[in-house]
Amino acid sequence: MYRKFSGLFRNSPRTFNSAQIVLLILVLLVLQLPTASGQSADLIFLGDNIITMDSTAVTAVAVSADRILATGTANEILALATADTRIVELGNHALLPGFIDAHGHFSSVARNAELLDLSPPPVGQIETIEDIVYALREFIENKAIPAGEPVFGFGYDDSLLAEGRHPTRNDLDVASSQHPIVIRHVSGHLLVANSLALEQAGISVLTANPAGGIIRRIDGSNEPNGVMEETAMGLLPGAAGQMTAAHRRQLQDAAIQIYAGYGITTIQDSNVSLQYVAEMRESARLQPFPVDIVGYVMANPLSDEELQGVTHDLQYTNGYRVGGVKFTLDGSPQGRTAWLSQPYTEGPPGAAIDYVAYPSYEPEAYLARMPDLIRRGVPVLAHANGDAAIELMIQGVATAAQGMPLPEHRSVAVHAQLVRPDQLDRMQQLGIIPSYYSVHPYFWGDWHRLSFGDQRASFISPVRATIERQIPFTIHNDSPVVPPDIMRLVSITVNRETRSGYVLGPDQRATVMEALYAVTQGAAYQYFEEAEKGSITPGKRADLVVLEANPLLADPAALSEIKILETFARGESVFIGR
Repeated sequence: MYRKFSGLFRNSPRTFNSAQIVLLILVLLVLQLPTASGQSADLIFLGDNIITMDSTAVTAVAVSADRILATGTANEILALATADTRIVELGNHALLPGFIDAHGHFSSVARNAELLDLSPPPVGQIETIEDIVYALREFIENKAIPAGEPVFGFGYDDSLLAEGRHPTRNDLDVASSQHPIVIRHVSGHLLVANSLALEQAGISVLTANPAGGIIRRIDGSNEPNGVMEETAMGLLPGAAGQMTAAHRRQLQDAAIQIYAGYGITTIQDSNVSLQYVAEMRESARLQPFPVDIVGYVMANPLSDEELQGVTHDLQYTNGYRVGGVKFTLDGSPQGRTAWLSQPYTEGPPGAAIDYVAYPSYEPEAYLARMPDLIRRGVPVLAHANGDAAIELMIQGVATAAQGMPLPEHRSVAVHAQLVRPDQLDRMQQLGIIPSYYSVHPYFWGDWHRLSFGDQRASFISPVRATIERQIPFTIHNDSPVVPPDIMRLVSITVNRETRSGYVLGPDQRATVMEALYAVTQGAAYQYFEEAEKGSITPGKRADLVVLEANPLLADPAALSEIKILETFARGESVFIGR
């Protein structure tokens, strides 16, 4: 563990010695001389592995209250110390700006803590449908869930199950026919329900597919097989249920610790309802959040009147603000519901040879709504995985540009997995920011080679092509789909190695510094917060993370193994590693 001191200094032969430090302290304490800035430091970091991300080279950082007071050499910064200053000698450890979650679902991470985790390795242990059945039985038994009470799970991944398929209602019936069971796919874009859950929801052979979704059927019949795609998931009840404000806050506090444990100091909470926003504001009023949380209201289900009433907050209040709205335009590549312009190489079971999936939201509705949002300055995120959905996203921004100069909107194409080179060119022209789901090469790269063929699969999350076009970009984990592990995200962005060891699109690999940019400065820019966050620069927020090792000097293959030692938000320690 790196060494921490409160009111004491440790000799560092590189720049000063013990006698000099003692003399300096005596001068400050006895003579009570003000510092050059008129302020003193509450916290000082000393070390040779400080990555400021603003191109300055420093060996010391001073923090006062919630701000970075100064950076420079150890001797310069120690002049800001008092007897109460906490001194952190980094040694071989590294100091970076706090990481920023460019896209994810905080509320789902919090809620999932009470659900059954059916994730495959390396996140969980589920490898077969039999494992799912066993885990459900054990969950019901251990929690003594009464017959008739619903059971919810999340995280199963058909691409990694030994059977190579989704579980069905019949599989889940083996786990229990006395409990309605609903388990959500790892992508969040499909789920499976057992027979009792389908019956209670009134889903039968007579139930038509909703717009933007599909009820999968048993071969040769119209009988639902339990698998529900996209908007069809809305026909079944969700896992949130009734929850007291105190219990919800307990889950949120635990989730904040998860994020802080990965060095994250700004968290995104996307796809939230207006009611949930009100609940978050009240929770923050009663007890301010220790880190920043940015909410994005789900636009798809809102009426025109409701959408016109949505604004965004320029400042945080007690650690919370609304950042804008979010549209979902299609599904997921790993779920094979991403909307493409050219057919899948291998689609879902029973798919036609020309299968391209479908939009999950009415394109005309999106195109009609975008201009007003951009004119009002409301930031927009648009989930778009397939190139057809990305085309729609771009058209929405282009439509807003007709007849008027575009304001600095920074609209975000969330995931943008199957973006084409020509689409990147138009993103650059229109000021669209791609936020890449850059863990895909590892988690689903082998699956994508089957789904899209090598050429398209090798261009997913094309960071290098984006950098060449000088387009600001970010990368994300889309938690809870995968944990919000930033160093693993950086590692995959740099290495692009699949589970099988195949390097997927080596020409699209990023350098370590470029990947770090995406989770610091790039993400701050996406949020319109570049003046406050993203670098260790005097005057900016004291959001900082201490890493076990300097990622710029580490073996790229070992980046994901670098531990988070301590996380600071607004100058306060919010996580200490063990």
